[in-house]
Amino acid sequence: MEEKKLTERESLELISQMIRSTRENMEVGSGNQFLAWGYFSTLLSVLLFVLVTSTGNNVWALGWFAMFAFWGILKFVQRGRKTPVVTYIDRVVIQVWQVIGALFILTVLVIVALTFVYGRGDFSLMLPLALLYCGIGTSITGIVIKEAWATYSPLAAFVFAIYMLASYTIGEAHVLHWYLYFGLSFVFMMIVPGHIINRKAKQICSKN
Repeated sequence: MEEKKLTERESLELISQMIRSTRENMEVGSGNQFLAWGYFSTLLSVLLFVLVTSTGNNVWALGWFAMFAFWGILKFVQRGRKTPVVTYIDRVVIQVWQVIGALFILTVLVIVALTFVYGRGDFSLMLPLALLYCGIGTSITGIVIKEAWATYSPLAAFVFAIYMLASYTIGEAHVLHWYLYFGLSFVFMMIVPGHIINRKAKQICSKN
């Protein structure tokens, strides 16, 4: 059977439809990862800052590993939801974040390995690295779905991440303050674009 060739206009219409579908799938109630991660990360950073500051005990810093538990909870919840139509663009976004997730796991494993080899490790580096990883993932997602806010809002996170790493290398790192920088970064990087994507997705749904 002869394969039908799409015209340039038809191709553009198909791509636009896929982008609209992806935005609809990101709507709250359909699994908006930006808002879920944005609010959780911001609240966690403030909570851990308060706990460490008020108690003077850095053991509360282990609470950052709650992000891995939250990731598992989200996966479990999503399995029980009705799966929307998955477009090619949806798969691209999913695969981008799978790579980002692999970077998180790989970073933890490397730091753990260094701790065993050299007898000490510094997990505080996870904070600026996490901002870089999530920022890159958010920007790529914004490019894929053609959302400027998601594309450029991670620049705020990049600034904080670069500041953290630079201050660390010159021995002027104030790690406890990093907690608040981390939370503020997620406000700009995920909460703001998440709400904007939701609003646009609802507008698209109301027109259909």
